[in-house]
Amino acid sequence: MKTVLVTGGAGFIGSHIAEFFARQDWRVIVLDNLSRTLLLKSSHIDASYNWDYLHEYYAGRVQCIKGDVNDHELLRNILSQCDAIIHTAGQTAVTRSIEFPREDFTNNAAATFTLLEESRLSGKNHRIIFCSTNKVYGEKANFLPIIEKDTRYIFGAGYEAGIDEEFGIDLCKHSPYGCSKAAADIYCQEYARHYGMNIGIFRMSCIYGPRQLGLEDQGWIAWFIIAMLMGQKITICGDGKQVRDILYVDDLVRLMYDFIISDISYGLYNVGGGCENAVSILEVISLLEDECKLKANITCKDWRASDQKVFYTNIEHVKAMLGWTPMVSCKDGIRQLVQWYKDNRAFLKRYNGIYTAREQSQ
Repeated sequence: MKTVLVTGGAGFIGSHIAEFFARQDWRVIVLDNLSRTLLLKSSHIDASYNWDYLHEYYAGRVQCIKGDVNDHELLRNILSQCDAIIHTAGQTAVTRSIEFPREDFTNNAAATFTLLEESRLSGKNHRIIFCSTNKVYGEKANFLPIIEKDTRYIFGAGYEAGIDEEFGIDLCKHSPYGCSKAAADIYCQEYARHYGMNIGIFRMSCIYGPRQLGLEDQGWIAWFIIAMLMGQKITICGDGKQVRDILYVDDLVRLMYDFIISDISYGLYNVGGGCENAVSILEVISLLEDECKLKANITCKDWRASDQKVFYTNIEHVKAMLGWTPMVSCKDGIRQLVQWYKDNRAFLKRYNGIYTAREQSQ
């Protein structure tokens, strides 16, 4: 039986990876320091939900270890047991990186370097996936031709299919989050090139799905649903026409598994829903109002620093290399997610202090 280490495995994406691999009869080791509440500086959430979920439903197949990727001795011991690594751990919010850049660097760039170096020194020839981000492209996308429509922005001539891997990450006006993830991304590239390590770098767009502890700063689709069901305000920064391509978590995890079991030694991929699953904030809110049968409580603020007016991913490279394509459309995925939150009301109680009368009465 093969073993995979999932760093950050108590997080939203990590827990879905752990669950999927366990169902494929892999032994799964989850390493997580359960620091999400601290990193996001939010006392409103209980970050142990997915940890408890894995304990309850996958005991015996998933081993959960509370610890930090930067703990060299602990990591060295775990890696000696593993065939593959999927590195999802990290600080995930752009806004928090601006406020707390040291923590962002430690949890993104430094932790990834530690993981790569310990894997290299182990001699185990692990297959590795690093969860990078479209934020490595920074604000450069804002300098492309952009066309304003009634409810969204779109890319103009030459970029209709979105941004591909050749777009470049220099001179991009990065946020600290973009810097720390770009540094980790480049280290992964160079460890693959210099040391022959088997690494897949996934520059991910907006991933969404069940069990996501969405907040205003991170996990925006999940947060919009949670806020609507709980009677909370939804804050729009800018005009709401910002566009992102969204990818349902099941499609992402399936792609990760395909890379791990493939014979591809190295790959750098833009991973998202592509132009067919690109939606604006205004369009998502409209969909949610229809699905939830509620009116969104909206407030507006100025544009966020380092925001991209438009970003959607050209996914032709990853489709060609791994024979993968998203199976869940944005409309179907949002519909499924709304239903999941309605069916799992207890999940909302993890949002301590903002569980409202509206939610309790529904």
